[in-house]
Amino acid sequence: MYKLTIVFGVLLLALGLGTYLGTGQQYPTSLIPAYFGLVLAVSGFLANTENTKKRMLWMHIAVTVGLLGFLGTAKSIYDEIKLLQGAYFKLPLAVQEKCAMSVLCLIFTVLCVRSFIAARKARLA
Repeated sequence: MYKLTIVFGVLLLALGLGTYLGTGQQYPTSLIPAYFGLVLAVSGFLANTENTKKRMLWMHIAVTVGLLGFLGTAKSIYDEIKLLQGAYFKLPLAVQEKCAMSVLCLIFTVLCVRSFIAARKARLA
């Protein structure tokens, strides 16, 4: 699971840096997904250990960051739908970036929860 965490961290880093560079480095808030990605990537690297307790700790930290990333940007999914229907937003690229972050964080969180459930069932069996 740590590899998946690193992959999602890199995806969020690329999203944040790509948007920041794509906007001509005008909007530093477009780096927010990169910060979340950095935390995920570092958590993934630290979860790559034989120590079960440390691995569990870092993966729970990672899924918490993913959940917070989703909850903080969930409204943007609705905004993206409105944008596609023709609604006006001052910064449409910001809406798209937040929507992409929201979807990435949601997918990551769901995959982590599924993995946690499977690990608990395997431990109990």
